Amino acid sequence: MTGPGRSTALEPLPDRQVALIDLLDRLLAGGVVLTGDVVLSVADIDLVRISLRALIVSVSAENPSPWEQSPPPRGGDDG
Repeated sequence: MTGPGRSTALEPLPDRQVALIDLLDRLLAGGVVLTGDVVLSVADIDLVRISLRALIVSVSAENPSPWEQSPPPRGGDDG
């Protein structure tokens, strides 16, 4: 049995609207993995196959950037 404020997996979620920016913020905070395959074929013969995989995550103090900050390249000093 469930008490007030508790729900089970069989009960529908309450209808509520979520702003797109809030949804995007929640997804990027935890990270998102996107995958996909594109196949170009002619007459049932596969000509090109492209596999796409991307990891999208926000950069924060807990999740720093994998690239170190480097100074900008110096000008054309040849000597």
